[in-house]
Amino acid sequence: MKSGVLQSAQTIFQKASTTYYYSTIFFPKNVRDDVTYFYAFVRIADDYVDAIPQDVSGFETFCNAYWKYREDGDEVSLRGNVGKKIEKFAIESIRMMVMLQRKYSISDELIDSFLAAMRADITKNKYGTIDETIEYMYGSAEVIGLVMSLILGLPAASRQAAQLQGRAMQYINFIRDVQEDNVLGRQYIPTEELNKYKLPDLHLATAQKYPDTFADCIQAQIKTYQKWQSQAQDGFSYIPYRYRVPIMTAAWMYNWTAKIIAKDPHIVFKKKVKPNKFLVVMIGISIAVQQLFKPTQKYL
Repeated sequence: MKSGVLQSAQTIFQKASTTYYYSTIFFPKNVRDDVTYFYAFVRIADDYVDAIPQDVSGFETFCNAYWKYREDGDEVSLRGNVGKKIEKFAIESIRMMVMLQRKYSISDELIDSFLAAMRADITKNKYGTIDETIEYMYGSAEVIGLVMSLILGLPAASRQAAQLQGRAMQYINFIRDVQEDNVLGRQYIPTEELNKYKLPDLHLATAQKYPDTFADCIQAQIKTYQKWQSQAQDGFSYIPYRYRVPIMTAAWMYNWTAKIIAKDPHIVFKKKVKPNKFLVVMIGISIAVQQLFKPTQKYL
């Protein structure tokens, strides 16, 4: 029987990402459960800063509760935060995150970098250069790849590929979520990229006024994603078969998203491009069979 904590974590994970949630069903159960706890923690922190209006006090209470529990493991103090702007499961997610850190030797720096990136969403809403965007993506996405590499017990040589995998997936999210980020008043695609196409912004009115130019700009960003994804794929050889299938499935689905947007860049204003669970599972099964018999075959 599933514990209440695991059930809550699964609910949060499933609601947050169809691709990630259904890709992870191909992990062995013990790994799948730990990945679920990790993503629940990540999503809870992200939800505070993505709320409309942003729940800044809730985010700060969450961070402070995490840091204090990480430092002293005081259960009484941790439980005392329930009802103080954060939900009960947020407290459980802190407990599970600290457990994961101890179990897999996940450094404090990695989690602190993630929380710093979430805090940046409170204080910064536009990125001028690709270097600025990459700096943000280190905490918001590359850290996720690095933590995953630790949970999966991958060698240190895999770390760069793990970072690039997180970065590539994050950048496709930025492209896919242009309209959503407009609503939140954010622009992650760097201004220097827009300047190349003389676009003042990525709003619908601008895209309608300069449809071809907007499409060209988005196509260029997809090529940037493809470059990073190709480099990340070089690291798949470090991943054992029993772990490779879910990672490759998630990567395949992000590539699918990129292809859909490449066909019609203006689709980002019409709907959120995301696969359904049936497609994710079917692709996972296909990759599992492929990797079983032809483990060196490319998947993209």
